Amino acid sequence: ANKSDVLSGVDADLKFNKPELRISIDRLKASELGVSVQDISETLQLALSNQRMGYFTRSGKQYSVIGQVERSDRDDPNDLTNINVTNRSGNPVPLLSLLNITEDVTPPTLYHYNRYRSATISSGLAEGKTIGDGLKEIRAIADTILDPSFRTALSGASKDYAESSGNTYFAFFLALILIFLVLAAQFESFIDPFTIMVTVPLAIAGAVLCLWLFGQTINIFSQIGMIMLIGLVTKNGILIVEFANHKQREEGMKKVPAVIDAAVGRFRPILMTSLAMSLGALPLALSLGDASTSRIPLGVVITGGVLFSLILTLFVIPAVYTFLSTKKKKSVYDTLNMKETETAL
Repeated sequence: ANKSDVLSGVDADLKFNKPELRISIDRLKASELGVSVQDISETLQLALSNQRMGYFTRSGKQYSVIGQVERSDRDDPNDLTNINVTNRSGNPVPLLSLLNITEDVTPPTLYHYNRYRSATISSGLAEGKTIGDGLKEIRAIADTILDPSFRTALSGASKDYAESSGNTYFAFFLALILIFLVLAAQFESFIDPFTIMVTVPLAIAGAVLCLWLFGQTINIFSQIGMIMLIGLVTKNGILIVEFANHKQREEGMKKVPAVIDAAVGRFRPILMTSLAMSLGALPLALSLGDASTSRIPLGVVITGGVLFSLILTLFVIPAVYTFLSTKKKKSVYDTLNMKETETAL
């Protein structure tokens, strides 16, 4: 992680910097010298474990009785040579001759997360990198180094980012579904709403292109802007499709002339509303100051997405409409109303 171009200042709270001695009993030698393992362990416990043996009261105060040799006699590993253990014959045996001692280092503190022993890796981001880039990099490193027995979890700002990103994706697709259903109910068709929804990928493509051109990244703020684009750009398709359907029903025009006439006739309102939304979001894209990091991606997405969709909608929507739409006829209700009007006249 320290060699990564995305991360900086990588640190871990699990540091192996506490020296310790690992003591194991040489059972074979202890058996040969007639010393039981229990006697060895009890001797070590009484000499070094700081075990409480009992209490006594003096001058109205209670004191603990601690079984342990003096600190000056246990500060050095070689002090074990001064401790003896009695064998079955009653003869003293040097304790050190029955032990295997190895030096090791351990962490001074063992941390836990969700009842598991854990190590927390903290890191900053290199200049120009986002939390998303950092998470992608750290996950790639974890997949390379850690085996399947390890588990990872996010915390802090990284956890908030991951959760909010997941919720944003859900909100994006939910908005698509709801708008499609509303349009299907309005147009009484599944084809016309699909034609209108073609404006959404055009706007998203324009938003991503503008983010790349202006050196911005896809973060929580730009994702919110993309959700807003769904509602902002579909109105362009609604204007063209609704006007083309009206031309077919009321004037009996064919699909191609009807949609061309609709694109030409609706060009001015589409242009005015799109420019109004783009210019309204332009101050966000040009904002300065400490909080500009959050405002700029939002403004860039809205401005770029709306303008990009404006240009392509006038060409793509008529083409899709010509290919998918069916010939529109007057409804039975409208025909009956017209006959009743003619009869009354």
